[in-house]
Amino acid sequence: MKVIRLHPRDNVAVALEDVAKGEGLSVDGLELAAAENVQRGHKIALSPIPAGESIIKYGCAIGTAREDIPRGAWVHVHNVRTGLSEGGEYRYDHKTYELPSVKPRTFRGYCRADGRAAIRNELWIIPTVGCVNSIAQRLVRENRHLVQGTVEGLYTFPHPFGCSQMGDDHAQTRRLLAALVRHPNAGGVLVLSLGCENLTQEQFKEELGPYDENRVKFLVCQEVPDEIAAGSALLKELADYAGSFRREDIPASELVVGMKCGGSDGLSGITANPTVGRFSDRLIALGGSTVLTEVPEMFGAESILFERCGSEAVFQKAVSMIEDFKHYFTSHNQVVYENPSPGNKAGGITTLEDKSCGCVQKGGSAQIVDVLGYGEAVTKKGLNLLSGPGNDLVSATALTAAGAHLILFTTGRGTPFGAPAPTVKISTNTPLFEKKGNWIDFNAGTVAQGESLDAAGERLLDFVMEVAGGKLTRTEEQGFREISIFKDGVVL
Repeated sequence: MKVIRLHPRDNVAVALEDVAKGEGLSVDGLELAAAENVQRGHKIALSPIPAGESIIKYGCAIGTAREDIPRGAWVHVHNVRTGLSEGGEYRYDHKTYELPSVKPRTFRGYCRADGRAAIRNELWIIPTVGCVNSIAQRLVRENRHLVQGTVEGLYTFPHPFGCSQMGDDHAQTRRLLAALVRHPNAGGVLVLSLGCENLTQEQFKEELGPYDENRVKFLVCQEVPDEIAAGSALLKELADYAGSFRREDIPASELVVGMKCGGSDGLSGITANPTVGRFSDRLIALGGSTVLTEVPEMFGAESILFERCGSEAVFQKAVSMIEDFKHYFTSHNQVVYENPSPGNKAGGITTLEDKSCGCVQKGGSAQIVDVLGYGEAVTKKGLNLLSGPGNDLVSATALTAAGAHLILFTTGRGTPFGAPAPTVKISTNTPLFEKKGNWIDFNAGTVAQGESLDAAGERLLDFVMEVAGGKLTRTEEQGFREISIFKDGVVL
């Protein structure tokens, strides 16, 4: 099968392999010839599409024809325009879908003193201000000997903020860093401050709330003669505490998994993203939780999500999340549809609606139980929406802060970065998996070669249980761990 029609209403098909001009194609019993060369992931008109008529993919309008498009023609940015605008009216039309039946599963994780589950047992150093980044990095270099026994790693997450910020930006930095301190994958945390920054230790402790003094230690560098000696001593105490934890069987219902895509291509919404959606439905059927973010890449596909909001209250929170992000764009004099990226377009994604309809496939068919603000943590079992931008590292950081034990990251182009939580890279196509085996953990390109989405989703569930039980991701093997904090306002 060289091309696929994703929905009976679609007037375009997607090429699963490169198609040559004049090549005969068969789609759902319809015979046609390609009017021009069409690359893998790109779209082909199944019938003549008059100028101004909607381009239908996934059963949804993903744009309108700029000109008359003949049957068999390549359908892309040269002859399609977006149909999005800054406005939008939404109504709650609730729908439910049955989840798959799944046998109980467990993973080998850590049970924290507060009852939360973890899939890693690491030491984290959280700088509250960019001025101490180098000190944190030196502490990591000089204390690697503490990684032994069940202590699995020592990491710090440099960033440029924590001072010279005001208002919402200052609050977002404080909230995000405090959420990272709470993350269960960290068996011990050293909060490292300078002493004169805007984000004072007192503010940070107030944001953090009650904490276990065995698990979280604080150091203000200006208050000690030798911050390296003082920090090393505190890390030794934290390592002794974290080293007391052992892996044990934990129900899959305790897992929280973040879902993200980046470097997407025309196959993202056909192979990898719906595979993640099948996984999400399975984990939720087991009692677990998943988190979907990238709000700007929900624009144009909101209705697919809104109809699955579990209540009117959740629907209203979801609408507010979308409208607030649109206001964020317009307040900076930007249009809401300035997306997809050049790499997305090269891979076959034409408009933001096209990208969004593929993006939300990661959410499967489960009910949406909650909508979280930036820096807020998951508290309800099931599918959660999280406010955050599309930027890969910013949104992956937000997913970690929301409590995701690991992140599933689908990609058609490939990317090497890793979040603080284990980041599983999932390829949309087999050539990427074969080319970048040092980046990619899981191949969903097999769906384009005939594997069913249910089989791929079950295979991904198996893989996630392995990662939760200690299997390292490619990014972990290479030590790639980064954060990026969302910023909107003035730097003093």
